[in-house]
Amino acid sequence: MTTLPREVLKWLQSLDLSWKIKNPKWDLSNGYLIAEIFSWYFPHDIQMHSYYNRDSLELKRRNWFLLKNFILKNQLDLMMEDIEGTIHCREGAASQLIENMYEILTNRKVKKIPPEIEVDYTDYAYQQQLPMHARSTASKAIKNNLRLTEIIADQNIIASANKTQKIINDHIEHRRQQRMDDPKRFGIKLSIGDRCVRQPNHQIKALSETSHMTSATDMYSELDGDHESESQSPITREPSVHFKEVEVKQMDKSALYHMPLHGY
Repeated sequence: MTTLPREVLKWLQSLDLSWKIKNPKWDLSNGYLIAEIFSWYFPHDIQMHSYYNRDSLELKRRNWFLLKNFILKNQLDLMMEDIEGTIHCREGAASQLIENMYEILTNRKVKKIPPEIEVDYTDYAYQQQLPMHARSTASKAIKNNLRLTEIIADQNIIASANKTQKIINDHIEHRRQQRMDDPKRFGIKLSIGDRCVRQPNHQIKALSETSHMTSATDMYSELDGDHESESQSPITREPSVHFKEVEVKQMDKSALYHMPLHGY
């Protein structure tokens, strides 16, 4: 309950619901309290005897099926991601759904500090707060970010495989970012290309030294001449090597085709 803003808490207490919302993640999952909140503002559209206050997946899907039809019928601006996250008990989804309902039903804005990390209903923000050695592995990341109810509700094996692959790809990307942020901890050594010292070209260095001259006018004429000579000759790392062309006299092979053949 502490994850909700103060004005939202006072609003929920004024509705006199069936039971107190202690943890939105679990208390709002079956959709019964969501329907009870809507019944205060739409008494003719929401009939509480049609909803079940149970935690089984089948009854939960029935409740949310009625709620989704009601939301579409009344064109309420609620995100489907928040609804799916609330159904499958994703972290922060139920709180975000209640805040959006508060703004729509009361026509007020929630005053809160924007989060530093974008909310994506995964445990990434929580993992960032942990030390390196305590962060989850790939298998733990799948367990934390893929609920069993999602797999049971969606029997499509390909869809489940895509969700799992996305979690693994995100975990690999986060680990790669950690290695870049703290290379000493992972024992990453620089490559030969990163360790080599790159010396600047002497012509470019000379230009950088003379570019600070601004008083003498004759210096500009000399600099202009240097620019013209450099524009004509390309700058390369390889030294200038001159090869001498050697002329080779080859035998005329056309005379061989006109020689008579002698038999033995």
